[in-house]
Amino acid sequence: MTRTVQQLFNLEGKTALVTGGSRGLGLQLAQALGEAGAKIMLSSRKAGDLEEAAADLQAAGIDARWIAADASKEEDIRRLADETLQRMGHIDILVNNAGAAWGAPAEDHPVEAWDKVMNLNIRGYFILSQHVAKASMIPRQSGRIINVASIAGLGGNPPDMQTIAYNTSKGAVVNFTRALGAEWGKYNITVNAICPGFFPSRMTKGTLERLGEDKLAAHAPLRRLGDDEDLKGLCLLYASDAGKHITGQWLAVDGGVSIITGG
Repeated sequence: MTRTVQQLFNLEGKTALVTGGSRGLGLQLAQALGEAGAKIMLSSRKAGDLEEAAADLQAAGIDARWIAADASKEEDIRRLADETLQRMGHIDILVNNAGAAWGAPAEDHPVEAWDKVMNLNIRGYFILSQHVAKASMIPRQSGRIINVASIAGLGGNPPDMQTIAYNTSKGAVVNFTRALGAEWGKYNITVNAICPGFFPSRMTKGTLERLGEDKLAAHAPLRRLGDDEDLKGLCLLYASDAGKHITGQWLAVDGGVSIITGG
């Protein structure tokens, strides 16, 4: 007999590592996985933010722990993976979410800023995915990798959104997802991407203040920005057995912006 929908989406007994998980989109994704029954390991650079986020999840009945690590540094990435495995036994779900953005005209964009964005937004995803897969997912012939990309990786931006490095890095995440999904399917590891549109966050605060929420929302057919619930459903689909036959895919969660811009 086939499983029920509730059984397919249940993550009890699973463990998840979420980078950039102390606030914003990462915390929303961690909440979704924890609410479905997974044990959560949060990571970001700042211990204070992580402690507060883990406490909030624990207050909601979620088994949450944290490790401070800089996802742009290879030694920190490997330490994060190893310590998570030591404390949790294995990693069933990896959410690559830690990221950075930099706004500047392409002709004046600092090379060091380009390197910072690319190191965190794509190189870090690769190193952590590789380490977790080799240490836990491939030996167990099972795993779910969820990469947070962006609709900025699907095309260009309006002239007033000058984020060449960010767009490039998120485009790389989309193709990284496709390539890795194709290669690791033989290990029963699925690799999929979420492409959020504009969500209010600390990273987007400057853009929100400069352009205004109403103007940004007006670009979306649904006439709204993303909120604290909008990524939960897709995250749970990718992470659970409900999505076990989906790999190498990306889906925009953007209120319809990409269907207008052609992403």
